[in-house]
Amino acid sequence: MDEKNITRITMIHLIGFKTHQSIKGLMFTFLFLIYCVTICGNLLIITLVSYSKSLHSPMYFFLSQLSISDIVIVTDILPNTLHAVLVEEVMMSFSDCITQFYFFSVSEALQCLLLTVMAYDRYLAICKPLHYTLIMSHRVCWITVIIFWTLSMLIESILSFGISKLQFCGPNIIDHFFCDFHPLLKLSCSDATNVELEGTLSGAVFVFIPFTVIIVSYIYIVITIFNIPSITGRQKVFSTCSSHLTVVSIYYGTMVCVYFVPSSEQSWNIRKFLSLLYTAVTPLLNPMIYSLRNKDLKKVVRNLVNLVLNLQVKK
Repeated sequence: MDEKNITRITMIHLIGFKTHQSIKGLMFTFLFLIYCVTICGNLLIITLVSYSKSLHSPMYFFLSQLSISDIVIVTDILPNTLHAVLVEEVMMSFSDCITQFYFFSVSEALQCLLLTVMAYDRYLAICKPLHYTLIMSHRVCWITVIIFWTLSMLIESILSFGISKLQFCGPNIIDHFFCDFHPLLKLSCSDATNVELEGTLSGAVFVFIPFTVIIVSYIYIVITIFNIPSITGRQKVFSTCSSHLTVVSIYYGTMVCVYFVPSSEQSWNIRKFLSLLYTAVTPLLNPMIYSLRNKDLKKVVRNLVNLVLNLQVKK
C-alpha cells in the first residue's frame, strides 16, 4: 500500500455498552459506586498496611502494591466508561487511546507478577518456614517490587510503541469500552505480525510463566497441608492462603475467558462483560476478600475504629 495515499486516523470512536435508555442511569450509578468503593477500599488497605506495625510483613506489603495497581487500572478505565454510558459515542484521540492501553497493560502485568510473588510467599511460609525470614527480607521485598514495576513499564512501553507505529487508515470504531490489544490491532491496515509476536511474548512473561509458578506453589502447599495430621491444623494453614487463592481464581478465570477463548465462541457483549469483571469488579473485590477473610486486617480495622471513637468521646 502506498503510504502517501494513506489517511491516518487521529480519533478513535469507542462504542462502549449498548444499553437501553431506561437503564442508563442505573448502570452509571452502579459503575460509579464500583469506582468510588474500589478507590476507598484500596486506599484503606494501603493506609492500614502503612499505619499498623503488625501488618509490616511481606504478604501485606505485596497486598498494598496490589492495591496501588487496582487504583491505577480503575482510574485508567472507569472514568471514560462512565462517560460512554451517558453519551454512548465516546471519541478519543489516537494518542489517548494508546496511553490508556499502556496504563491498562502495565497494571495488568504488575498484578500477574504480584499475585505470583504472593503465592511464592505463601509457599515459603507454609513449606519452608525456617527459611522464610531469610529469603523474604524487607530489602528483598522492595527490590522485587521495583523490578516488577520496571519490567512491567518497560515491556508494555515496547508493546505500546509497536502499536503506535502501525498504520491506521480506518475505520476508527472500536466495539469495546476501552482501548484493548486485539480491538486496536483490528483497526490496523498494515502488517501487525511483529506486534502480535510482541503481544505473545508479553503474555508468556506476564501470564503463562507467573500462572505456572502459582500452580506449582499451590501444589507444594496442598501436599504440605495434607501431611499435617490434625484437621484443625490443616484448616488453620489453608486459611492463610485462601484469600489469595480466591483472588487468583477470579482474576485468571476471567482473563482466560477474554483472551484465550476463541472470539467466535462468544459474543462481544459477553467479552465486554468479562472484561468489566477483571478491570472493575476484581479491583473492587480484592480489598473486600482480603479484609473479610483476614483476622489481622480485621483486628487493625477494629483498633482504628476504637481509636477514632475514643478521640470523639474525649472531644
